[in-house]
This record gives sequence, C-alpha cells and structure tokens, in this order.
Amino acid sequence: MGKLDGKVAIILGASSSDNMGQVICRRFLDEGAKVVASGRKEAPLRTLANETGCAYKSCDITKKADVDALVDFAAGTYGGVHVGINCTGWGLLVPFEKNTEEDLNKMMALQFRGPFQFFQALVRAMTNGGSIIQISSATATIMLDNHAAYMGTKAGIDHVIRCIANQYGKRGIKANSISPGLTGTPMTAEVMAMPGLEEAFVKEYPLGRIGTSDDIAEAAVWLASDASFITGQNLQINGGLTLRRNPRQHEITASMAAAAAEKSDGEVH
Repeated sequence: MGKLDGKVAIILGASSSDNMGQVICRRFLDEGAKVVASGRKEAPLRTLANETGCAYKSCDITKKADVDALVDFAAGTYGGVHVGINCTGWGLLVPFEKNTEEDLNKMMALQFRGPFQFFQALVRAMTNGGSIIQISSATATIMLDNHAAYMGTKAGIDHVIRCIANQYGKRGIKANSISPGLTGTPMTAEVMAMPGLEEAFVKEYPLGRIGTSDDIAEAAVWLASDASFITGQNLQINGGLTLRRNPRQHEITASMAAAAAEKSDGEVH
C-alpha cells in the first residue's frame, strides 16, 4: 500500500527531462497517487506520460487561464484534487543594481503572481481538504549574492503559504513550503561542473553534501500524506545549510580560481 493511495496530485514545473518536478512525479506515482504533470513544454510532459502512465497538461503558470484550466482538468479527469505542488522557478543571478524592469516583471509573474493564482485555484478545488506545497529555496531565509529578485519573490510567496495555512486549515487544507539549497539537477549540472564551484558550497552543509531531487521528493510525499500534521511551515530540506550560510561571491570566485590553478599545475607537470 502506497503512502498516497487515492490522492490526486498536480505537479507544476515538470516539463524538463529528469528535473525536480519529474522526480517528484515519479515518486508520487510509486506511492500510489494519480498524477497530473504540468509545465510550459508539452513534449517532455508527453514523454513522461508515455513512460509512467501519468496524465499531463501544459500550463504557463504566469497565465491565470492556464492555471485554472489545469486545475479543472485534474479535477475533471480524476474526480478531485488533493495535492498541488509548485516547482517552477527562474534562477536569475544578476547584481542588484542591474536588475531591469523586464527582469522584475518576469520574476514576479513566475514566482509570485503565478503561484498565488495557482494556489487560489487549488483552494477552490480542494473541497475535502488537501495539501499545497511550494518549492521555495534556502535563499528565502539566508543570503546569496546577486540573487535578490529570486530570493525576494520566493520569500514573498512563502508568506502567502502561511496565509493559506492560517485561513484554510479549518477546511482541512495544509499549506507548506520546502526549501532546498543548491541541488543537483539537470538545470544546475553545467554550473556545478565548473571546477571549484561545488567545493565552495559543500563546506557550508553540516551533512557534508549538496541536496538531490530525491531528498525533496521524500519530503513532498510526507507533506502530501495523511501522516503529516503540519501546516504553515517552511521545511529546510538542505542538509543544515540554513544553520550556516551560502558562500559569498568572492569566496566562490576564489574557490574556482584555486581549482583552475590546481588543474593548470597538474597539466604542466
């Protein structure tokens, strides 16, 4: 018997091969949930559906009509909605003073207004309780240089999650955030392959490694299950990173320079 037997879950942000959203989809299916995978790109969703048997529907979270249609599709296909997870995000790294108005509008649409409207649609559909899960970030709590627009919108929607938890708990709706740190995913693979970068981060993790999508999926299963008596919280699923800090930009630069110098010395000798 799976931990999520009988539950219908929408997982938004699952339209890239093997990204965090897709890892969560697969784990939820393994636990017995009926899953609707969603995101902007239809082709990867179709591939996932063909491989796993999940349902799918493309959705641009920045468009209210798309979000409403997604939730209606899930409810119409499976007779209700019990879990909604937002995995979308844009990891913009730009010095504070160089964030453009276009950057800010895009970030707010993707990481604040869009999730807000997704959660509104979920609340309307969850007539018999449910679990809303926002994939946030450790940087909504601790600092990372050149990441202000991302961090600010993640922190803002985390507070909206608390508002939902407070207002709709009487209807049996739980609402929580999960905050990863630096996570090994296809999206971060190229950056993490840069010599010295991972080393700059990993020393700040008390558990000695950066996170994986499987770590996040495990926490999401628990939050979505009836076993979790928790709401309005931000689970720091990041190996203790928020007990410490992210490295500063000059420390990252120095670590990468040291790795490059070591590589160069090795090649010379």
